[in-house]
Amino acid sequence: MLPTPGFHHLHLNSMDPDAAMDFYLKQFPTSTRTQWEGFPAVKARTNVLILFTKVETPPATAPQTAIWHFGWHVTDTRACLETYQQRPDVTLLPLYTGDADGEVFISSDTWPGTGGVLGLTQAQIADAKAGGVQPVRSGGFGYMQGPDKAIVEYAGNRPVERFNHVHLYQEDPFCAQLWYQQHLNAPIFEGRTCSWPLTEATCMVPRGPERTWPALEREGMFRTPAAAVEFDDVAFLWYMQQGDQPLVSSRGHVSDHIALSVTDLDAWVAKLRSEGVRFLEEPYALGHTRAVMIEGPSREALELVEVPESASR
Repeated sequence: MLPTPGFHHLHLNSMDPDAAMDFYLKQFPTSTRTQWEGFPAVKARTNVLILFTKVETPPATAPQTAIWHFGWHVTDTRACLETYQQRPDVTLLPLYTGDADGEVFISSDTWPGTGGVLGLTQAQIADAKAGGVQPVRSGGFGYMQGPDKAIVEYAGNRPVERFNHVHLYQEDPFCAQLWYQQHLNAPIFEGRTCSWPLTEATCMVPRGPERTWPALEREGMFRTPAAAVEFDDVAFLWYMQQGDQPLVSSRGHVSDHIALSVTDLDAWVAKLRSEGVRFLEEPYALGHTRAVMIEGPSREALELVEVPESASR
């Protein structure tokens, strides 16, 4: 078995990469400005890269792709919220609470989720109110609108600030988990899997019938089923797609693709080709190295970048 790839970078399209980098460096100050193989980049604390390609027109944010948002762990979510509220260049995105027109900017200011789900149904909200359940008012998660209308999450309270996840939608979350395990040797993210052995015959699970809150959408969001894998210390978290329209390719959107690092690109190409994985681009030069672009189970573009073992994380 080939070793699991590492997380290499998230690649964004931006009309003004310099301004975008300034924004991320200001909000997440343990990150640094750099470049990689000619691309301007932000390097987060654990050597995760965010690369930028300059585009002449606003990158697409609709229809929905598999890539929903990305985010950082922070050491004190409430302190970050207070800082962001003082910055005119930061647009915070409200989380709707499901209680009439209630909204908050941080999840810990409303009722906590239950049963391992980061939200409550309408019935659970009614029970929480009746039982006098109070917000914890510490930690939690919040969102801001990043450059080019990217959605950026910050969550805590964590030991260190670091880029920690890309959150995706999948048409079948458990089937996506199986795909990443089979084709990319990805380990399961702890606590985010099903209780039965996954096979192609058992991975398709209907979307949960009830919406939950808090949510970025006033009408709430579906949070079950949920699954996840991870590469290095970056989680690929996913929920079931929210609407009935198929997810579209991520290419050309603000979050264009996700890149993983491998030490033997030819071996990976042979493996993936033998398994019938769809190739979006055949092996190509990428600066001083090589890469290939494949397509994930819900049309997310995944780049495999060849990185010498001595240079890997």
